[in-house]
Amino acid sequence: MVRELSQSTDIIYPDSDGQPMADNTKQFRWIVVIKENLELLFANNPDVFVAGDLLWYPVEGNNRLRRAPDAMVVFGRPKGDRGSYKQWEEDNIAPQVVFEILSPGNRFSEMLAKQDFYNRYGVDEYYIYDPDQVDLVGMQRQEGQLTRIEEMQDWVSPRLGIRFQLGEGTLTIFTPTGDPFLGFVELDRRRREAEERANLAEEERQQERQRANLAEEERQRERQRANLAEEERQRERQRANLAEQRADAAEAQLQAMEQRLRELGLDSGDN
Repeated sequence: MVRELSQSTDIIYPDSDGQPMADNTKQFRWIVVIKENLELLFANNPDVFVAGDLLWYPVEGNNRLRRAPDAMVVFGRPKGDRGSYKQWEEDNIAPQVVFEILSPGNRFSEMLAKQDFYNRYGVDEYYIYDPDQVDLVGMQRQEGQLTRIEEMQDWVSPRLGIRFQLGEGTLTIFTPTGDPFLGFVELDRRRREAEERANLAEEERQQERQRANLAEEERQRERQRANLAEEERQRERQRANLAEQRADAAEAQLQAMEQRLRELGLDSGDN
């Protein structure tokens, strides 16, 4: 006789469903690009959790009811590592946005099952991209149901603020500031270029500071030369004043001697 499991029985919620993250390099690349760029987009918001290929269990007590979206975004939950997303341990907040990247191995019935799951358990926005066909399908919750978005060209996600643009041969996703989602190689190249620009700007600032210091030193030397010149002018004025004083004293002495001679009747004009 098989005993029925009670709610109190410990149930294991595996962290893996045994399925590969991707079937080919193109699918894997798109999963990584979307997940990592979403991480960057919300890097400064501690209450936005972004994950890729993480098992989501919406109902406690049922470890068979689960899905692993290629990428998902949860608003209102803190960042951090998780083995799986157990919704009842996350204030019962369901992922609001999910992405699925198709591969040739995806079956139509599987995609219908995913759509039904996301619709049933509270996803607000659901995006499906087929990189081989460059085909993007989007769904948005309206009146309690995920409803297909009629036009995806230049569609802006209400939750994420990102914009989708289908071009010749590929999909481009833009951040709210207009920057495109980029792969690791391009992100690293731009990071290195930004570092080089920052280093060059810092070198220029240092050179500018050196030029400013040299100019200040030259101004100080000019002030010192001006001070020395002013001191020399003051000494020259003092010498001139002293010479004038001496001349005045000599003149006064001469006049006194002449007066004395006149008093003695020895005026220098007499024979």
